[in-house]
Amino acid sequence: MYQKVFKTALLTTACWFGLQAQANSQNVEQLFKTTCASCHGQELTGGMAGSLVDSQWLTEGTDDALMNAIKNGIVSAGMPAFGATLSDEQVRTLVVYIREAGAKAKQAKQPESQMGKTFKTEYHRVVTKEVTNSDGIIWAMDFLPDGSLLYTLREGELWLMSKGGKKTKIKGMPKVWHKRQGGLLDVYPDPDYKNNGWIYLSFSKPAGNNAEGESIAFTSIVRGKIKGNQWVEEQTLFEAKAENRKNRGWHFGSRFAIQGDYLFFTNGDEGHQDDAQNINTQNGKVHRIYKDGRIPKDNPFYNEKGAQQTIWTYGNRNPQGLTLHPKTGALWSTEHGPRGGDELNLITKGSNYGWPKVTYGMNYNGTPITPHTDLPGMQQPVHHWTPSIAVAGINFYTGDKFKNWQGDLFVGSLAKKQLHRLRIENGKVVEDEIILKGLGRIRDVVTAPNGEIYLTINDRNANHSKIIAIAPK
Repeated sequence: MYQKVFKTALLTTACWFGLQAQANSQNVEQLFKTTCASCHGQELTGGMAGSLVDSQWLTEGTDDALMNAIKNGIVSAGMPAFGATLSDEQVRTLVVYIREAGAKAKQAKQPESQMGKTFKTEYHRVVTKEVTNSDGIIWAMDFLPDGSLLYTLREGELWLMSKGGKKTKIKGMPKVWHKRQGGLLDVYPDPDYKNNGWIYLSFSKPAGNNAEGESIAFTSIVRGKIKGNQWVEEQTLFEAKAENRKNRGWHFGSRFAIQGDYLFFTNGDEGHQDDAQNINTQNGKVHRIYKDGRIPKDNPFYNEKGAQQTIWTYGNRNPQGLTLHPKTGALWSTEHGPRGGDELNLITKGSNYGWPKVTYGMNYNGTPITPHTDLPGMQQPVHHWTPSIAVAGINFYTGDKFKNWQGDLFVGSLAKKQLHRLRIENGKVVEDEIILKGLGRIRDVVTAPNGEIYLTINDRNANHSKIIAIAPK
């Protein structure tokens, strides 16, 4: 509503009395319509009061400044205080709503990318080209040491594409539960693949029906090898405890990172958000095990009675990006927020990332989740996106084709169909550039051996996917 917060000095009494009558059950669209639209316009573009989407503010332009203006007013601008009539939760939803509107107006001015067309970024001129395509949803990909490419199809298929482009479907894959967001998910070759041949997979595994008769599943972590185009020597490394298998199809996670002997993987909250704060369950967590499935005794909750011993961090909503910094070894993750509040997190041992007690977002229906974006003992994101871009796979660029992108973090976006380039300095994001827009839902991003950047592009409506490359021009 009002961070702007008035280019004009008038606020009508109609806006004030509409706010007085506000019910807590209203969603944010209703809340804005009944309290603010008469002054700021139905589309937030201005009326008696100024526009809320042109980034021209009377205050410093932060979320805190906006919340303060709504609650305490701006006397010099003729804006009264609404803290007595709006709850903190309602104020927070209005902040998210304004951010959504501002971002939508800004993005409408940005041209969409075109396949095969040269375009200019901040530091490089680049071109996109198609590598391969497939029916279905390509969920993840990674390269083997010989330059061949592994990729998963969510319906349960693993494919191997040679450097020459020949594609082979791997036989003997484990049975997956392919419903809603479930299926065959991440694929990750062992960093020591040349010597041990291990490949790690995450997937949703069927667990029968719950008490209501609904089909349910859980996240399973396995490793195996490919010999003669067959999946062999499979070993189960992690599965949810029987009493905690209740996922109806949401927020499985799940991404991998390997550091030395340790395997990190993510598990989303599975649609049971309060479990993210419960260390007795697997969901809403980042986990750490040995590559052979053993549990390290120095995990933060290893000795706590009843706890899930594999937990490394908790309070995570649905992390679908995980990677290690190539120089520092620090573990980074991207995490889906609800409506607003997607996060970039630095993952540290034993930390609580707050979900659902703190978030920068709100419910999808526009109602509040919590007024809190920060609470004592809870880790703040390094960076967040409001509105949500639906963050997915991430990768620090380590190739030699783009010298000015060395060490930058590339972030895929599903809902906004964007590729973001982040520059991180001293633990803070100092640049967030949109490299691509509009080609499709970007679910994974990796640095190819030849220094190009490979992306998986999904068209959910057509149930079709592409792998494309970004190359220098």
